[in-house]
Amino acid sequence: MTATTTTPISAPAPDVSRLTVGVLGGTGPQGRGLAVRLAAAGQRVLLGSRDADRAIDLADETARRARTIAAGGEVSVGGDSNTEVADAADLVIVAVPFDGHAATLAPLAEPLAGKVVVDCVVPMAFDQQGAYALAVPEGSVAEQAAALLPDSRVVGAFHHISAVLLEDLSRRSVETDVLVVGDAREATDTVAALASRLPGMRGIYAGRLRNARHIEALTVNLVSINRRYKAHAGIRVTDV
Repeated sequence: MTATTTTPISAPAPDVSRLTVGVLGGTGPQGRGLAVRLAAAGQRVLLGSRDADRAIDLADETARRARTIAAGGEVSVGGDSNTEVADAADLVIVAVPFDGHAATLAPLAEPLAGKVVVDCVVPMAFDQQGAYALAVPEGSVAEQAAALLPDSRVVGAFHHISAVLLEDLSRRSVETDVLVVGDAREATDTVAALASRLPGMRGIYAGRLRNARHIEALTVNLVSINRRYKAHAGIRVTDV
């Protein structure tokens, strides 16, 4: 008998088109940029902020900007307090400054229970020599989120995308891969599928949540590259 081999067939990507995506810190540069790109791709987006009125005002502007690059279909962007957005969204992206990360998430454990929480926060500071990574007691910011949100499925992703490029709507696509780390396969697949909805991007699984510290710290290298070469560098994974 002649042996035959078969090529494994990857499972189809989950359908994330109907998910309502909340962005905590949606009034900051990274949050705004991700929100406008997701809204333009057809995702329903909710912007969260400590100041609900500010989030509501920015939601109108974000929807208007998203319509300028949307391929078609409805653009939906709302705004509210971080607490209300955490409660209403199906999936939440955390894009707050590192120094406010723990204080933002600690009171949200209940509304975020059972949900996928995507952390893109980088523990980074600057001195005369440039950017450097800060130590996090839990090992990484994503692991800090997991400790604060024990009933959520925490995923690390979207660390390496320039906020400048996200908000530059003259670029219809942002050419980069999104490295996704987490311990729950369904959650990482969901986040990878969400990233892949954005033109130019691919979501790539990059290991367990314990590897988030390496993903976060790599952002510091990209900042150094960008400063040296006056660029907005991203990541591309070959042979995948």
